[in-house]
Formats: sequence, C-alpha cells, structure tokens
Amino acid sequence: MDHSSEVERLALFSAAHYGVFTLEHARGCGLSENQVFARIETNQWRLVHRNVYRWVSTPRTWKGDVLAACWAGGFRALASHRSAAALWGLPGSRSDLVEITCPRWRRARHDRLVVHETNVIDSRDVCMRMGIPASSVERTLLDMGAVLPAVVVKMALDAAEHRCLTTLDAVGATLERLGRSGRRGVVPLRAALAEAVSRRGVPESAMESLMIDVITRHGLPRPVPQFEIRDGCGRFVARVDGAYPEQHIAIEYDSKQEHTGEEALQRDNSRRNRIIRAGFVPVAARYGDLRRGGAELCSTLAALLATAPRDRPNRSCVTNSE
Repeated sequence: MDHSSEVERLALFSAAHYGVFTLEHARGCGLSENQVFARIETNQWRLVHRNVYRWVSTPRTWKGDVLAACWAGGFRALASHRSAAALWGLPGSRSDLVEITCPRWRRARHDRLVVHETNVIDSRDVCMRMGIPASSVERTLLDMGAVLPAVVVKMALDAAEHRCLTTLDAVGATLERLGRSGRRGVVPLRAALAEAVSRRGVPESAMESLMIDVITRHGLPRPVPQFEIRDGCGRFVARVDGAYPEQHIAIEYDSKQEHTGEEALQRDNSRRNRIIRAGFVPVAARYGDLRRGGAELCSTLAALLATAPRDRPNRSCVTNSE
C-alpha cells in the first residue's frame, strides 16, 4: 500500500520541528509502528531517543537535539539552565550540550545531555521559545545560578533586563515563589537582583551624569534617572536616561556613536514610538549641546515643564513589540 501522503504529512510536520518527530506524531499522520521501523531499517529515519526520530536527510542541529530530548522527557519536559539561556540569547549559554528539566528521566544517558529531574515545574515557568518548550527567562536565571558562577548570573540578569526580556519585579516575584531556603541558584540570583535594584535611579554613564548636571545647573528640577516607563496595564515599555514622570517627559542621551546604521535607526524609532504611545514626550539630549552647556535641551525642557499637565494619564494597554 502506498503511504506517500502520510509520509508527506509527517515530512511537513518534521520540517517545522528541526527534522525530528515522535512515534505519536507518525501515528497521528497515519503511519503504523511497523512502518516507522521499516524506514529506520532502510536508513531513512534515525532513532534519537526512545520513540523519537530524525529524518536522515535533514541536517542534525542543536535545536533539533534539544527538542528531541524534550519530547523524550515526556510531559512537562523543557529546555532549561544553559540550554534555555542559549534559546534566550543570554550570557552563560551553551550550545555544545543539551540541558533539560523534566519530572523523571527513564531513558539511557547520552553524551552531551544533562538532565535535571524535578516535580516543581509550574505552568508560569514554561513557554515556547523558537518552537521548543523552555523555561521562562526568570526561571532560567534562577536555574543558571545552580550551574554557573554568580558573576555570570549577574551578567545574564543585566542582559535580560536591558533587552526587555523581563523586569526586576518579575524576577523578584519568581524568587519569592520558588526561592525556598536551600534551593540551588537562589543565593547568586538574589544577590544579583539586590545589586540591580540598588542601581535603580543611578545614572549608568558619565554622559548621563553630565546631562543631569547640566539640567540642574540651568535651574530645572532634577529628572529621575534610569526611569522605567510602563503602560496603563503596568507592562514595561522602555527605560529612559531621565524623566519627569508627573509631566510625562522622557529624556534620552543621543550618541551618534551608539546609534549608527539603518537597523539601529529603525530600532530607535520603534522604541521612540512606544514611548509616545505610552503618553510620554521624548526629548533628545545631544552630545554637542551638552558640551556647549545644554541651552537647547534646557530651553526645550523648560517650555515643556511650563505647559505639560501633571495629570496626563498613561495610554492604556500599549502593545510592546519590536
């Protein structure tokens, strides 16, 4: 009997999943277990884990290996620790091994495979990343502390916040929920979070410090440095170099050295539009003007402060997307 249509359906499914599939996927496409084994014997498919296979014609990839391990791990298995860090693009990631977390691993051990067994897998800590079940950013940061030095956890937290993958409040909530005494990873993440929180309201660069100094020397109120703008639903929009929150004025230092190229311009424009949609007026602090004393910046701010209503509400439920 010709099973080309069933195989074609499975091929389309596998192509969207890094060339791997399970026995259940094959059955769902209309193929029997014997038909699967027949294609393994003819070297069309290759066994990766028990009941998990890969098309021989599809190049083996790390993502495919991770997804195959998650499927082999069964219900609630997910990429975690250094593999999840790689999927999120965080410091400390490893793409030369596969690291997953699942309730129980009953399969044979494989080289370059690290399995963490736990029954503490909450749906709040699971998401899909590049088509692969993975731990959330917050859970990933917590897990990283169990296998990586504290300095790497700090770097990963800073990177995740800078890229708007999470917020310090969200990390703190996860620590509060999962950070029971004795859990590995809690101490380094708690220390990194405490340091990050202590930096709130502190200028992050010499030019930002100069910007605030110029503004106050012109007799204007001191802006709040490193201010987080959120929409009406409380979702993170952007962190700006300085702000007058009551008047909804956002100030950003504009460095040509840091904002060059078409891609960077598009990214900056998208970010500026999100700030405007959140109800803030963006004002650029330019390098040359600051060096000359900041007359242009401060006259603009003075005019806005004189006319801006103090009760202007944030726009509600702004969608944050790059």
